[in-house]
Amino acid sequence: MEKTIVARTGNEAMAEAMRQINPDVCAAYPITPATEIMQIFSSFVNDGLVNTNLITVESEHSAMSACVGSAAAGARTMTATSSQGLIYMHEILFIAASLRLPIVMADVNRAISGPINIHCDHSDTMAERDSGWIQIFSENSQEAYDNMIQAIRIAERKDVSLPAMVTTDGFIISHGMERLETYPDAEVKKFIGEYNPPYNVLNLEKPITVGSIVLTDYYLEHKKAQHEAMKNAKKAILDIGKEFGKVFGKEYGFFEEYKTSDADYVLVCLGSTAGTTKAAIEELRQEGIKCGLIKIRMFRPFPAEELAAALKKCKGIVVLDRSEAMNTQAGPVATEIKAALYDAGIAKPMHNYIYGLGGREIYIEDIKNVFRNISKDTKGSNEVKYLGLKEA
Repeated sequence: MEKTIVARTGNEAMAEAMRQINPDVCAAYPITPATEIMQIFSSFVNDGLVNTNLITVESEHSAMSACVGSAAAGARTMTATSSQGLIYMHEILFIAASLRLPIVMADVNRAISGPINIHCDHSDTMAERDSGWIQIFSENSQEAYDNMIQAIRIAERKDVSLPAMVTTDGFIISHGMERLETYPDAEVKKFIGEYNPPYNVLNLEKPITVGSIVLTDYYLEHKKAQHEAMKNAKKAILDIGKEFGKVFGKEYGFFEEYKTSDADYVLVCLGSTAGTTKAAIEELRQEGIKCGLIKIRMFRPFPAEELAAALKKCKGIVVLDRSEAMNTQAGPVATEIKAALYDAGIAKPMHNYIYGLGGREIYIEDIKNVFRNISKDTKGSNEVKYLGLKEA
């Protein structure tokens, strides 16, 4: 397959994937730093490069409401947002998931107010981690592009039929120019296939009720069905990741391991920080410290058993969280890791660091220091530490 190599930002990469997917409907409202995705996509609509019905609404709440309506009517539906926009969608995110609508969203990770901040952290995505949406994290523009293409297949699979959000780190990836390999339109179209919706409220031959009230009689059963669908998503993710690898040359799974086979200490993180961590690992290995990285790609469904198995052999673990859980115990990622290890009967010293909130930079030397700290403190710590905090 002939690939085209271009220089693109993360926003451009996601918009390009949306062009190739060519959804039936896209409803969106602009918000920094995701505005550019829809700005670029709107030019594709204007130029006749897609057949999408672009709906410009008055708010993010309305955007997701319109997406729910179009998806329920059998249309392949996409949107994009960030931060406060995602939070404004909060009510409708749960409705989209409970109605089993395979909407795909590009979410550019950005801090939640207050105080007001437009830069990167993961607090917006983490605030919606229990909304019933599949959550996919991207390290760079290439992964953002690849993940968008796969997300359509994952969300639309019959035994899944759940909405999915693909994330990138605000400004770091969304506005950073990188090398991107794009695939031929025909190959992408063939890979995603024709959309056969699970239901269609406009089908007069098979009338159904959507969004009705459900009280004590069947509400629990609805939630159990969503739970089973999220479990099914794990197999779908692996199946589609392998198929993607056969077609486009790079296979995807739940997470990526980097030099973990002989690592004494393993760092776990999400998003763009993985690239910085890889550079730190290379330098530390020159110093004789055997360390590695696990970059989580799929946060929902959370691959607990697989992560526990991958972390079983190391001596110590560092977990970096780019969001706060406010539980005084650990960040969202570390909480999940701790539960996974506990269920697997694995006791490992762990250091959890909250870092990068509001876009604060993390440097190679910062990551090297957290590896050095756990190599010295083999008992671990339940204390939540803040990396790069300005001391009084």
